[in-house]
Amino acid sequence: MRYSLIAFALLIASATAFSADSHQYIIERTIPGAQNLTQDELKSISQKSRAVLETLGPDIKWQQSYVAEDKFYCVYQAPNKEIIAKHAKLGGFPADKIVEVSGIIGPQTASE
Repeated sequence: MRYSLIAFALLIASATAFSADSHQYIIERTIPGAQNLTQDELKSISQKSRAVLETLGPDIKWQQSYVAEDKFYCVYQAPNKEIIAKHAKLGGFPADKIVEVSGIIGPQTASE
């Protein structure tokens, strides 16, 4: 249940405009001890991710990631799941689950 709530929070927190050829995805990555990673370790992971993204071109964009217990929940914009899986493979990152965002809601949804 906790992970479902985290995924739901990701949907709310990551609202962006979509282009016609780009979709938003949430990637769940299991990284044992993720919550104990130091700022230097997180920086190193981020730098490696960005380097791989540069090789893949402008079609894939990393928006942000959340560290929660032994998981990373990453939000990306990309044309398809395959390029996200390729990023994970090239970077040596797990990608346990890649799901496309089908909608975004937030507090403002209640008043619209």
